[in-house]
Amino acid sequence: MSVTTIVITDPELLAKLAAASGQIIFRGPTGDTVKTAEVVANRDILAAYKCPYTHEQLDELSKNRTGRPIGDVLKDLKEKYGE
Repeated sequence: MSVTTIVITDPELLAKLAAASGQIIFRGPTGDTVKTAEVVANRDILAAYKCPYTHEQLDELSKNRTGRPIGDVLKDLKEKYGE
């Protein structure tokens, strides 16, 4: 995927973009859509996330794993679909 960097120097536009949530639609002067973009999750929100389990609970849960080892799953997928 290619990346295009556009530097925004207009303080009003920069403030609007910083405050945006969800999808952003960029329109030209005639109202035609030029581009759309999705807002990336704010790191502050991710940093504020608190896991609902304690470290002890996670340790206990990891002892009682069910299912197959990931290596076996990958092997089966490669056999079925190729590399």
